Amino acid sequence: MSRLFSAYVIVDWSAAAKPTTGADSVWIGVLKRDVRFRLNFESFNPATRQEAETKLAAILDDLKKRNERALVGFDFPLGFPRGFAKALSLPGEHPWRAVWDQLAKMVKDKADNTNNRFGVGSEINRRLTGGPFPFWGCPPRDTLTTLQPKRSREHGPDDLPEYRYADEAAKGAHSIWKLYYNGSVGGQAIVGIPAARRLKDARGDAARVWPFETGFKALTEADLEGVALVIAEVYPSLLKAVPAPGEVKDLAQVRALAEHFAKLDEAGKLAAQFGPAKDAAPEVVEAAQAEEGWILGA
Repeated sequence: MSRLFSAYVIVDWSAAAKPTTGADSVWIGVLKRDVRFRLNFESFNPATRQEAETKLAAILDDLKKRNERALVGFDFPLGFPRGFAKALSLPGEHPWRAVWDQLAKMVKDKADNTNNRFGVGSEINRRLTGGPFPFWGCPPRDTLTTLQPKRSREHGPDDLPEYRYADEAAKGAHSIWKLYYNGSVGGQAIVGIPAARRLKDARGDAARVWPFETGFKALTEADLEGVALVIAEVYPSLLKAVPAPGEVKDLAQVRALAEHFAKLDEAGKLAAQFGPAKDAAPEVVEAAQAEEGWILGA
């Protein structure tokens, strides 16, 4: 089986509220082939999300000119737990896209990284429960009636799930409802999903979001005909990345993931990673491709 991709782009996102580089900032890792078809890795560490979007667009435009299909992995959830779109009464046939569109309307993310992710979480809490649930986590100065620094209560049987099926499969993944502190993937998702949406919409049908637009299944070359890039969710902690001396962990992780997917692709084993486990329940598959998304490799 021939490989599906020519390049592998891994993005370690950040919800930082000011320009920052180094550890806990945005890192973009690119593994692509040179003129001799050898894989070479390069990395970029833009100080802001806006700079990161501009750089990512330039990278993908260059790959498109070379007719090279790219796998683009973002390290934040591309979907929310099942039932989220319905609970917010969002319109549309596709829950995942309804959520993407809603966040695009709500999120304000300025050029200096100033953003309103806590305000967005607070407003969604107000609409869902009228209180500080299910989103939680913020600096004390950002405390509101509908958003508290600490989790107000546990999830009950009548609440939206705390974790997606993919989070449970990955073991150790943080909950998307967590907006602050270490592992605050919720904050990254709130500012990240609108960025992924802009990336997708700028490229139309040439960009597909897995598994929402591809189906939760093993992909084939025929599935990707005319497709220039596939956007997927990745989870760096699935691999044990060892930083080189003086190297930050984030850089080591994007490199390790890019190399991991490239090796699987070269061996003809990456295609299967886009599908569910053989024993996956039908409701898991349905939730993944309709609303929750999945973590590539989980």
